[in-house]
Parts: sequence; C-alpha cells; structure tokens
Amino acid sequence: MSQSVSLSSLFDPLETLTGVGPKRAALIAKACGGPRILDLLFHLPDRIASRMRISHPAEAQPDTDAVLRVTAIAIRSAQSRATGRRYLEVRTAEEVTLRFMQSNLGWIDKLLPRGEARWISGRIRPEGDGWSCISPDIAADEAAFPSLEAIWALTDGLKRGHMAPAVMAALKRLPELPEWQDAPLLSRERWPGFAEALRALHAPQARPDEKPWERLAYDEALAGQLALALLRRRNRDAPGRAMEGDGSLRAQALAAFGHAPTPDQAQALAEISRDIAAPRRMLRLLQGDVGSGKTLVAVLAMLQAVEAGAQAALMAPTEILARQHLRTLEKLCPVPVALLAGSVKGAERRRVLAGFADGSIPIAIGTHALFQQGVEFHDLGLAVVDEQHRFGVAQRLELAGKGEQADMLVMTATPIPRSLQLTQWGEMQVSRIAGKPKGRQPIITAVVKAQRLEEVWERLRIAIRRGERAYWVVRAISGNNENDDSVAAETRFAELNALFPGRVGIAHGMQEMEVRERSLAEFGTGRTMILVATTVIEVGVDVPEATIIVIEQAERFGLSALHQLRGRVGRGDKPSYCVLLYSSDSEREKKRLSILRDTEDGFVIAEEDLRLRGGGEALGTRQAGQAQFRLGLRSEDEASAQRAAIRQNALIETAAGDAEVLLTIDPHLSSPRGVAARQLLRLFDKEGTVALLAAG
Repeated sequence: MSQSVSLSSLFDPLETLTGVGPKRAALIAKACGGPRILDLLFHLPDRIASRMRISHPAEAQPDTDAVLRVTAIAIRSAQSRATGRRYLEVRTAEEVTLRFMQSNLGWIDKLLPRGEARWISGRIRPEGDGWSCISPDIAADEAAFPSLEAIWALTDGLKRGHMAPAVMAALKRLPELPEWQDAPLLSRERWPGFAEALRALHAPQARPDEKPWERLAYDEALAGQLALALLRRRNRDAPGRAMEGDGSLRAQALAAFGHAPTPDQAQALAEISRDIAAPRRMLRLLQGDVGSGKTLVAVLAMLQAVEAGAQAALMAPTEILARQHLRTLEKLCPVPVALLAGSVKGAERRRVLAGFADGSIPIAIGTHALFQQGVEFHDLGLAVVDEQHRFGVAQRLELAGKGEQADMLVMTATPIPRSLQLTQWGEMQVSRIAGKPKGRQPIITAVVKAQRLEEVWERLRIAIRRGERAYWVVRAISGNNENDDSVAAETRFAELNALFPGRVGIAHGMQEMEVRERSLAEFGTGRTMILVATTVIEVGVDVPEATIIVIEQAERFGLSALHQLRGRVGRGDKPSYCVLLYSSDSEREKKRLSILRDTEDGFVIAEEDLRLRGGGEALGTRQAGQAQFRLGLRSEDEASAQRAAIRQNALIETAAGDAEVLLTIDPHLSSPRGVAARQLLRLFDKEGTVALLAAG
C-alpha cells in the first residue's frame, strides 16, 4: 500500500497558529464552525471583492465594489419608514449618501470626522440627483483596500484584520497531498489541485473563476458519496434473516382491498419482498407521491414477515397518522393489530405491551412510543417508518433495534430529488411508486390573488350547498405576534363560522389530542363541512368526500409542502380543486406557484423546488432545497443561486458514479488513488467509514 501523508497539522487547534491566542481562536472557531486549522481552511470566503478605483461616483460600475475618496459634511440619525429601524446617514462633499444600519453616532464620528478626507469601499449606486452607498468599509489609507481581496463571514468581535493573517498562517500548514480525483475528470473539468484551489480563494492573486469553487465542492461531494457507498456495501453484506412467507396472509389482505396493485406498486412489492426473503438485512426507502398507495405496500410487507413467524411494527410521526394507519390495517390484516401512542393508557396499554412481548399481537402501530424503554417485542422482524424524514436517524435505529437483525423499510410521501437521495439517504436501496391507484381523480389547481377572497367564499358557499367538503389551510394558529402578518386559524375560523354557522371545524397543533381528533372526526363524518387547519393535516388525514382545499398565503410555503397539502383532496371519485391564495405582488412567486397548476407530478415539483430555492433542506418544516455543504457552490443573487444549485446537483451525481467505480475497481482503497481517497475521507470527517475499511 502506498504511504499516506500526515494530516495531523490540519487537525491542530487554531491557537497553534502564529499570532492566534486563545481568545482570538475562540472567535475564529465561532465564525468558521470548528476549533481546528482545517475548519478555518474550509471557511471559504463569501466572495472575492474586486475593487475599482474611481475619482468620481459617476464612474462606479453596477455590482462592482468601488474605492472612492470622500469627505463627510453632515451626519444624522434617521428611521426607516418600512421597518422602523434607525440608521445613520452621512452626506459627503462628493454627493454620495452613506447609510449604516446602526444608531450609535459615536463610532461614525471617529471613522468619518466631518471635514476630513477618508476612503470608502462599497457598491455605489445612482440615487435621485446623486448617489448612495450602503454600509461601506472606511479607512484613512487607500492601501487598506487592495484591488483583490477575500471577504469572509465574521462574527462579533472578529475583524478582517484578525482573520486574514490567521488564514495565511493556516495555508502554510497545508501539506502536499496526493491526488484523489480521477485524472481524466480533472483534465476534462480543468480543475486545480486541492491545495491550489484553497489558495486561489483564500489568497487570490487574480480573480478566480468557478473552477476552484467547483473543485472543492466536488471533493466534499466525493467524500460523502464514498462514505455512503461503503455503508451500502456494509449493509448489503450484513447478516439478516430470511422471511419468505407462504403468501396466505397477503392474499387475504389483497382480497379485502378489492383491487389489484398498480404496476408501480407491484414493482415496489417485488423489490421489498425479495429483500425480506433474502438472508441479509434490508434497508430500503419507499418513495411514493401523495395518494400513490404506499400503505398497501407496507401492509403486504409486514404480513410477509408475520407469515414467516416474526412481528412487524409501523411507526408514524403523529398519533393522527398512526390512527389512520390503524384503521387501514384493521380493515386489511387477518391478524391482530394494536396501537401504542401517548393516549393509550392504563389497562389497554398493559394489554398492548403484553401482546407485543408474547407475540400474540403480531403487528404494532404507533408513534415514537414504540421505541421507548419498556416496550419489548417477542420477535420483531420488520420495522416500517412512515414520513421518515420527521424522525432522526437515532430514532429509526432505536425502533429497528427492538428486534435482532430486523429489516427496515422507511417511507415518505414527499418526493425526494435524486441529489438529495444521494446525499441524505444514499445508504438505502430505493423503491419508487410514481402513479396513482385506479379511480383517483385529477386535482384542478388555481392560483388566485388574496384580494379575491370574497369571491372564493362565494364559490365555497355554492360547493357546500352541493354537499361538498373543504379544507381551509393557514400558517398560524393565532394572530398575537406583532412581527408576523400570517393569517391566523382562529381568525379565519371565526369569519367562516359566521358565514356557515355550525358547519365549520378547526384543527391545529396547540389543541389537546382529543379535541383535534374530535374536529377531524366531525369533518370526516360530515357533521362539519369546512375544516380550518394548519399544516397538521399535511399527513394522516384521509377524507375521500373532501373535494376542495384552499391554502392562504401560499407563497410562504415550499412547493413540496403545498403539494403534500393538495394531496388531502382528490382521494375520492369526484373532481377536486386546490385554490392557492397568494398575497405577494411578486411575479416570481406567482410563476413559482404556477408550477403546481401545471403538474401533479410530485417528483417534477420536488426537482423544481430544489432548483428554485437553492440551499437548505428539501424535506421537513424548512421546505427548502438541497442539503447543506461546507464547501458548496456560492452565489450572490437569485439567478446565480439557481445555477449553483443545478451545478451542485450535477457534481453530486457525478461523485456518486465516481465513488461506485472506484470501490468496484479498488474495494479496499489500497491503490495509490485509493490511499489518497482515504485521506479525503479523513479531511471531511468520515472517520467512521475509514474504520469500516480498516475492519474490512
């Protein structure tokens, strides 16, 4: 095996750098997210400032920092009409108005004394008869503003004059590392080496193009994909239990269901059944769009385990969803099923726990209560986790840990873009259900301005007279927050109840479980015809008679969240409607919402949401775009953010293929490139996978 280069100098604490004491090291660690020299090197600049020296503000170029000599002639404190925040305004002899988002006059008098020349650096823009510049940097000496400079994100108490010397000292610690990237890929992409890329960004001698950014982003992507590929290999080789079953219980469940599975359901069932029957542990992700029929697949998978003499458990994130699953399983399963949740107490709880422990209850449904201490299974063979992104990895593993070598099936109704599959669930095998079961009707979606609210109410009145039911979704529960203008459920409930007396219910997360369950039950039976709700109805509510959903302030939701909510209708045999009410005047927001009007394909919507919204998380409450990366591609505006997201996703997909090829050719990473790849894994804190290699 080739010799690897020592990385120890990069893992040394920051205070070992020349000129960095403990106090400054603590500030730098706070800014860069870690106490090591490597953390500082991975704290890439937010941008590279390219400054243009000008003698008059009219020479300033758009979106380019300018360096200009100015003389302050008047300073005043002002207040923003829009936000109410106070700020400082400085008039200069050069007709440039400087604005600073602070209210303390003392510091500005020191940095910009009236009547004395100073140098500023910032974006200068035309304004009225003159120009303006927001929060420029100030210096007494022009030399303080080099023509090219890395600009890092700082923290309170940390100045650029502290950061720059520390970064330069850290760059000197960089060893000459072997190349872990594929040579033809490097040549094709024209990427610099790892150390060269870091130097090009932290200490630029010329304005860098996108190549060093891409090189480092790809390094991080490849490290992640190598780690996941090693985990997949370990899972594939891990011993499990073969649970083939004779098909008898599954046949009874299908007979009770009354319809044959769709082709996509049948394909997913075949993949899952094959895994359950194999003598290795299953770890599989089942993706299915809203209303695609994942529950039937889960039921048949659990019954296969029961046919083989084992137990199965299905965990849901909320009791509402768990109870919906319970109702479905009680209709389909020819064996005992029981619920364990927070509301199950006393004698019933003791009965359920005893049934799990002695095996007389072969299928368990529940919330996180299933993996709590004191819950024991006779022989748990399969753990199913629904809406799996709402649970942490540790919670999922705790449930699977209730059985010896239990298989695991995780499900989500939120379509996951491929790049997120690769980064966040890349250790799992994936099954996908794209179509909807037979008989499901399309949902007609309209994008409507909030000013037409009364028109929507009138249309709703007509629908209610026809016996239809409707959801009315808002973001907030009450309107007590002065800093949030979200429409409140309590306010909208009062207004709708005045229009439809006694026909309106309300459901939100602050209600007691019994109260919320009663509201949902009354809506389900038709006692109420309109349900005002927050996103508590996003999953676990199945009312086939509901044909209308109105979502207020739709522009404040992610597309994937809106698609999930829309899936509450279209579950019966009648045409259904989704009304997206938006308050913003932004044409961009209207265009974004129109994506939902044009397609019901959740996978298309998820990919578009990722493209439009850039970084973040595509799933869960944040409903943003892709996974967070320390060295992910940067952007300065909306258009470049979209381009960066698309390029980042392409890099992830390339890295996934590259990792698989490398491990196929060199499964123990013992070749020169393999040894270098081990270094890459250590640099990106994948020590666990390095240990897997050592164990193997």
